Amino acid sequence: MKNKLVEYRKTFGYSQERLAARLGVSRQTIISIEKGKYDPSLNLAFQLANVFEASIEEIFMYEEKGDKK
Repeated sequence: MKNKLVEYRKTFGYSQERLAARLGVSRQTIISIEKGKYDPSLNLAFQLANVFEASIEEIFMYEEKGDKK
């Protein structure tokens, strides 16, 4: 899954540590999501959308295997 988490995080002035603390997850979780190595749970995706005043779809984009977008 592709995402714009880094873009949103920086726009809102959050460090990875601060965002992780606000959401109650580890910094490694934020790093893994940003790198696309970990897909967040639906609950965490909603929390991120709430923090950034955006929809889940604005932050996360589903990508089919082989999709080169």
